[in-house]
Amino acid sequence: MTSKTIANGILRAVAVIAGVLLLGYFLYKIQSVITYLAIASVIALLGRPVVLFLRRKLKFPNTLAVIATMVFMLAIFMGILALFVPLISEQSKNLSLLDIDALKEDINKLYFQILEYFGATTGNVERLVEESHLEESFLKGLDLGFIPNFLNSFVNVLSNFSIGLFSVLFISFFFLKDSKLFQNGMLTFVPDDKENNLVKSIDKINGLLSRYFAGILLQLFILFVIYTIALLIVGVENAIVIAFLCALFNIIPYVGPIIGGVIMVTLTMTSFLGADFSTVILPKAMYVLIGLAIGQLVDNFFSQPFIFSTSVKSHPLEIFLVIIIAGLLFGVVGMVVAVPGYTAIKVILKEFLAEYSFVKKLTKNL
Repeated sequence: MTSKTIANGILRAVAVIAGVLLLGYFLYKIQSVITYLAIASVIALLGRPVVLFLRRKLKFPNTLAVIATMVFMLAIFMGILALFVPLISEQSKNLSLLDIDALKEDINKLYFQILEYFGATTGNVERLVEESHLEESFLKGLDLGFIPNFLNSFVNVLSNFSIGLFSVLFISFFFLKDSKLFQNGMLTFVPDDKENNLVKSIDKINGLLSRYFAGILLQLFILFVIYTIALLIVGVENAIVIAFLCALFNIIPYVGPIIGGVIMVTLTMTSFLGADFSTVILPKAMYVLIGLAIGQLVDNFFSQPFIFSTSVKSHPLEIFLVIIIAGLLFGVVGMVVAVPGYTAIKVILKEFLAEYSFVKKLTKNL
């Protein structure tokens, strides 16, 4: 091996590393665009059956079917947003989100009620409530000043929301109008002898992910119904909206149900703030916890096994490990996209590397 060959090898290696770094930097800079494309792809997958129904059953022209589907999905989205207006208004009053001192006092009252229930005397608790000052309370070290800052940040996010919404709708329209648009774009980067493999991969991925997202919607609907019944029995205001919000957190695997459960119990307790803790707040919170437990049992033993086995054709343990690894590497976002991403990778491996025994064993159910 000559020095020239070694030098050329080093130069090629440096060029490859530089290319990978530049590609990574480029993808980092356009991460917003990638997010828009991902969201638009999910919308296209969910809206495609509606477009096909309008075209085949009602004989709509393709463009008109796409427009009708987009209007229908946008109306659902706006309707969901409208549902949260009374919840935000009511909970803003209950939690005094704009009054930090009042928020601290309300939480202190709830804290002292809990102390009373679990052993403190009524006289001592009342004296503590009357004599406690903000600097002496158990929240002394808790800085709730982040709430106004959060609200200001939220306003800034809303100012950019219109741009993102327009971008997603624009991309979704063309993805729905031409289902082969993404495929044709990918084919430009694939050698001619591999085009057939890519087409098969994309078709298979579309089919699996369509069933997966449909299964997710079924999962959320089942939890929404169970949570709504539990909250209505307890008598919580805005029960439908709270149930929808808490069910929506189940999109985040494993962590989401915990967050949703904490939110549901907290909103239940603050809805009755001022009532007696032992006879009103605690029993209602327990009923909500029972509803949460029933929902999670149904989800863990029916919904999730059904989704994973029939849609993405992967074992629940396999999915669990993938989600945990993705969560450790990429956080919450990684947990959300772990299953669709892993499914896509398995399909691509099967089409392009089917000759390897490891790939055959991994993808035998696809």
